[in-house]
Amino acid sequence: MDQIFSKWQPLALSLFRFITGLLLFQYGIAKIFKYPAIPYFADIPPLIVVAGLLELVLGALLMIGLFTRVSAFILSGEMAFAYFLGHMFKNPSAPVFLPLLNNGTAAILFCFACLYLATSGGGPISIDATRKK
Repeated sequence: MDQIFSKWQPLALSLFRFITGLLLFQYGIAKIFKYPAIPYFADIPPLIVVAGLLELVLGALLMIGLFTRVSAFILSGEMAFAYFLGHMFKNPSAPVFLPLLNNGTAAILFCFACLYLATSGGGPISIDATRKK
C-alpha cells in the first residue's frame, strides 16, 4: 500500500499547494472586493484588509507555485496571528481555547497547512520547480 501511494506523493503535494492557495485567495477576494457579499466581511477593520491583501497576493503565489516557501511561511504566521487575535481572544474577559467554539478551526488548519508547505516546498508542478531546472 505504501508503494502505491508514495509514488503519487509529489503530485499530491502540488495539488495540496494549489488548493490551499485557492482557498486563501478566495478569502482575500471576499475581504478586499467584498465578493461574494458575506455579512461578516461587510464592514472590516484595516487590519483585516491587510490580512485580505496577504491572502490575495500570497494565495495567488501559492496557486502558481512561485516563492512557495516564503509565501507559505508568511501565511502560516498570518493564520496563527488571526487565530489568537480574531478567534481565541475575541472576548478578552473569557478567552475560548477550543477552536470548535471560537470558529478558529480554519485558521488553525491554514496555519499548519502553510507551515507544511513552507517546509516541503511547492512540489513538481510549480514555477519554483521549473526555475530550478
